[in-house]
Amino acid sequence: MTALSADRGARVVPSPVVAPPVVPAPVVASALVPSDELLPVPDPDGLTPEEYKDVFRQHAAGVAVVTLSGPRGPVGFTATSVISVSAAPPLLAFSVDSGSSSWPALSVARTVVVNFLAEDQADVSSRFATRGQDRFAGGGWSRLPSGEPVLHGTQSWVRARVLDRVPVGTSFLVSLHALEHGTRPEARPLVYRDRAYHRLVPGTPAA
Repeated sequence: MTALSADRGARVVPSPVVAPPVVPAPVVASALVPSDELLPVPDPDGLTPEEYKDVFRQHAAGVAVVTLSGPRGPVGFTATSVISVSAAPPLLAFSVDSGSSSWPALSVARTVVVNFLAEDQADVSSRFATRGQDRFAGGGWSRLPSGEPVLHGTQSWVRARVLDRVPVGTSFLVSLHALEHGTRPEARPLVYRDRAYHRLVPGTPAA
């Protein structure tokens, strides 16, 4: 387009061209892929369950207890699957079996506390891994100002908001956003390997 002056013989001055605003296309629900279709198809040439377990029995891992407030009181369970996902933003995750007695409460919880156990808390780990008992009856816990139960004597703990619960196989992968924490730098971690608890010995710092 051009703009002409009111005076005869005035030069033609191009007018600026303004691009129309870009409107994002709406997301069509039918175009979304169900989460179960994203799971890999079982591979007949894959590891058997026992072969798979043999691999991870040799993998040493720290031990954590996940605690939360349930509709009928505090809920907690032992987890060796906690992983660090990202430092910025501060994200972590863990997996839990869909048949866990804690899953009904966890499936609707907004926040949880991940308690990283110290080396002298093997009994705590065993207690929170045992079905059919009140796991909090042994004491050694209190509630944070925000209401979640937190265990005493741990190496560290993280209070976190639940971001997502993704079904993977027979489990759920639960991702979290860390909100606050507490640590005891002098404490050493409890380690689980090959169905037994272990303690770390002082080692040579990594280069």
